[in-house]
Amino acid sequence: MKEDPSIYEDKDANLVRVLTVKDFLALGVGTIVSTSIFTLPGVVAADHAGPAVVFSFLIAAIVAGLVAFAYAEMAAAMPFAGSAYSWINVMFGEFFGWIAGWALLAEYFIALAFVGSGLSANFRGLLVPLGINFPKSLSNTLGNDGGIIDITAVIVLVAVAWLLSRGVNGAARVENVLVVLKVLAILTFIIVGLTAIHIENYVPFIPKYHVNADGTAFGGWKGIYAGVSMIFLSYIGFDSIAANSAEAKDPEKTMPRGILGSLVIAVTLFVAVALVLVGMFKYTKYANNAEPVGWALRQAGHSGVAGVIQAVAVIGMFTALIGMMLAGSRLLYSFGRDGMLPAWLGKLNKHNLPNHALFALSAIAVVVGALCPFAFLAQLISAGTLIAFMFVSLGIYPLRRREGKDLPEPSFKMPLYPVLPALAFLGSLFVFWGLDVQAKTYAGIWFAIGLVIYFGYGIRHSYLGKGNKRFKSSSDDGE
Repeated sequence: MKEDPSIYEDKDANLVRVLTVKDFLALGVGTIVSTSIFTLPGVVAADHAGPAVVFSFLIAAIVAGLVAFAYAEMAAAMPFAGSAYSWINVMFGEFFGWIAGWALLAEYFIALAFVGSGLSANFRGLLVPLGINFPKSLSNTLGNDGGIIDITAVIVLVAVAWLLSRGVNGAARVENVLVVLKVLAILTFIIVGLTAIHIENYVPFIPKYHVNADGTAFGGWKGIYAGVSMIFLSYIGFDSIAANSAEAKDPEKTMPRGILGSLVIAVTLFVAVALVLVGMFKYTKYANNAEPVGWALRQAGHSGVAGVIQAVAVIGMFTALIGMMLAGSRLLYSFGRDGMLPAWLGKLNKHNLPNHALFALSAIAVVVGALCPFAFLAQLISAGTLIAFMFVSLGIYPLRRREGKDLPEPSFKMPLYPVLPALAFLGSLFVFWGLDVQAKTYAGIWFAIGLVIYFGYGIRHSYLGKGNKRFKSSSDDGE
């Protein structure tokens, strides 16, 4: 059974439309260009691709760009909270909408905990030269090297939740300022790094193929492909823009410009950083290096700039947390709005903000961050999101048949229809296939849990299934 799109328009009508193209560009760049830009170019070059890491970034960007076109048309035609979850509900029906939404929920739960932990580690690293050291009990997660709680990660997640609970306008202003600082720092690295490039480090640009000790591919096109699956995780942040489309001014124009514009900026920065980094030192120097950008700058005699970059890396993670928490809370709100999860998640407060969903998401992220081994779960973010991307890509076909009928004719449409939607689907499948077996296994477990919840709770409480389509997510009196 498919949802009537007019019902989502009614349900989301109370959300305040305040976000502009500038806000969405900052939100997208802040989420996509996170700490990974300071680590992934070196890691992927050393482990898989050598200087050809640039090709890995470009191939991942092409696939992300194809999906972003589909996202832009969907968001322009259906500016609903919840992005892929709501769209697929309208296009394919409730069950498939649940699968897509559940896939994205994994991204937000795990990514928030993962980035919070990374921010904590980098922040504590900045304090060490000042003689400030946190005890292990307050630095590590429960049961990990004497840890009880990562107090910094908890404080940061709570602080971001508090900021967003005050309204998206204020959070957007903070995001805009921090993203500008981050981009300036990245440009500084590129300019300084260009003075230390040695052309011989680019030769051979595509190293000869061999198998690493851990069984993964290095060199040749197989090495480049192995890098694509690792890198693609960095580009999926444009979903955080789409999830907030119900709060966009003039969404038909705002959403495509925000989604596609932020991806273009991000790809340009990633490729430039990768080219400079592998040109400064031989790619083998970045093996097992947790901070290749900072290391390269220090080795080139720019320790001051390296310190600034590390500080900005912390700021970069803060902007990513804002984007992911904002998007994740809107997705969780959408589940509650439709009765698929407890209805209180779909309630708005007196300021028309979905703070119930926001606080629930934050609490779960804190618990996940306290208990879960991030290294084993990181790729689940990519696995779940890629499945949602496949649904959205295929959703363009039924969307075109309904545009100008029960859905408006959007001002932006995916070009080269019907070829590009198919390529977007195949590209996502191509990247998904490159994930390791462990990531696919964890994805399978996550979807099994989702099916239990859907058949045990969601299908019985769904407003769509009950035919009660006039559920209102209006302000409750308790706040």
